Amino acid sequence: MKILLTFLVSFFIFQSYSQNTTFFNFFSKKNLTHKKGDLSIYWGWNGSNYTNSDIRFQGANYDFTLNDVVALDRQSAFDPNIYFNPANMTIPQYNLRIGYFIHDKYQLSIGADHMKYVMRNYQDVTINGEINVGSGYDGTYSGETINIKPNFLQFEHTDGLNYENIELRRFDEIIQRKNFTLSMNEGISAGVLIPKTNTTLLNNDRYDQFHLAGYGLGLVGALNFTFFNHFFIQSELKGGFIHMPDIRTTQYSSDKASQHFFFAQYNVVFGFRMNLFKESKK
Repeated sequence: MKILLTFLVSFFIFQSYSQNTTFFNFFSKKNLTHKKGDLSIYWGWNGSNYTNSDIRFQGANYDFTLNDVVALDRQSAFDPNIYFNPANMTIPQYNLRIGYFIHDKYQLSIGADHMKYVMRNYQDVTINGEINVGSGYDGTYSGETINIKPNFLQFEHTDGLNYENIELRRFDEIIQRKNFTLSMNEGISAGVLIPKTNTTLLNNDRYDQFHLAGYGLGLVGALNFTFFNHFFIQSELKGGFIHMPDIRTTQYSSDKASQHFFFAQYNVVFGFRMNLFKESKK
């Protein structure tokens, strides 16, 4: 939560500062590079953090909630064969985005933020609810502490926590040279969550299928380094909220989990931008 709050405070301070100081106002009033009509695409990688969340599990013979569950991301260790081999590029946590400049300052884009969310095994949490499935965990619970062992629950969105979203960003140039431009951009996003949740719950077999589980909202701030008017490197800081009321957990459609939490994302992406029209730029 501290990470998310720091991001949000920094975002709004930065945005307020950029719109009200003489230095940034000089550039925000006059974009030096014509962008309207440009199409861009980028690919990169992210690290992510999540706030603790309460996860409710429901089925025919159980309805219980695990409180304040801790989860981590799982970025792949660097290996050129994983990160740069087209056959393996979707294994790490990645970001893909295609955008179109509807104005010199504004870009509308669609993208996929592929994060991974892994519940930490063997953590102690409190539990409320009932279990009656013929397991050693059967009983009625009211705030007791339970250790989450693999024979009770394994729960992770590892292929992955997929935030498919639409984003609107504003771009303002800070420095412009013949073959180099430094700009900042910030924006908002909204989309859906389609996780592939790897779950083993109580006596059920492992389940791992894509499913539309909920929605997300986000904010982003970034610095963009563009070279030769077409190629760019961008560093991003994202934060947002995820709500998933319908997470599939077993082969039975009546079984589901629900949770909501905040996330923070740290990204480095590489991209290409080109104009779709042939008229000369002024």
